[in-house]
Amino acid sequence: MSSTETTANKNQGGIQSLEIGLSVLDVLIEYHEPMMLKDIAQAMQMHPAKVHRYLVSLIRKDYARKLSDGRYGLGARVNALGHTSFDQNNILQRLTNAATEIKNAVNCGVQIAKWFSEGPIVIHSFEPDSPISIITRIGSRMPLTSSATGRLFASYQPDTIIKPLVLAEWQGDIDILSSAPTSTSTAKADKAELSVKWQAFTKLQTGIQAQGYATVTGDMLMGINAISIPVTLPQSKDVNDISASANDVLLEYALTIIGTAEQLPLDNQQVMDKILSIAKRYQIA
Repeated sequence: MSSTETTANKNQGGIQSLEIGLSVLDVLIEYHEPMMLKDIAQAMQMHPAKVHRYLVSLIRKDYARKLSDGRYGLGARVNALGHTSFDQNNILQRLTNAATEIKNAVNCGVQIAKWFSEGPIVIHSFEPDSPISIITRIGSRMPLTSSATGRLFASYQPDTIIKPLVLAEWQGDIDILSSAPTSTSTAKADKAELSVKWQAFTKLQTGIQAQGYATVTGDMLMGINAISIPVTLPQSKDVNDISASANDVLLEYALTIIGTAEQLPLDNQQVMDKILSIAKRYQIA
């Protein structure tokens, strides 16, 4: 290193204790599995008591954890950082590739939707080279009860999140249909109707979860079918948490295929198998 580079580095300053702490974290990352304190100290060429102080700080910030057998491993925040990097830099590219291949294979439009607090939003749309094209604008929020995309997300998100959104969606429809002032008896009838509709919707959710995808036949547009498949990513969780289910998934994205009844017959299992096969090859289903 030249004297100019050395001077520049000194002028930039830094926090030595932070750099040492990150070096301890690097040891845990590079080793790939939990380590004993003495082994971390040996790798750092540092007294175990000093290494222990850095580990305590890393544990407090959830970058490291101490196991019941005394070993130290990576914490949940490190796993979350890895998941975020995978999600942003890798999954969107694979989704784009999968959507393009599905579009070409079945000659239908394909949308990528992402879950936001207000519901699923279309973030990408791929239209086929077909005289019949169903365009949904990017940025459109898909209804939870009448679109395949919405029904899918509604079936994979907690009811504590979904139910208020679904009831608000139905209540909005009631308000639009009725311009007359709402009496007490009418309000009670509306509440009872919403309760019945919600019970039916929960059965729909159960069916979608069992099937693994959601469909609609002309619910939004007459003669237009849609299939929405979940993009399932494993949740970051503590491998020692025995209460965590191996089936836990984070549904953040969905792929929705849209076409006419002729292009996308929902009773044709070969079409569904072709779509799922492509999705599995891209490791998104």
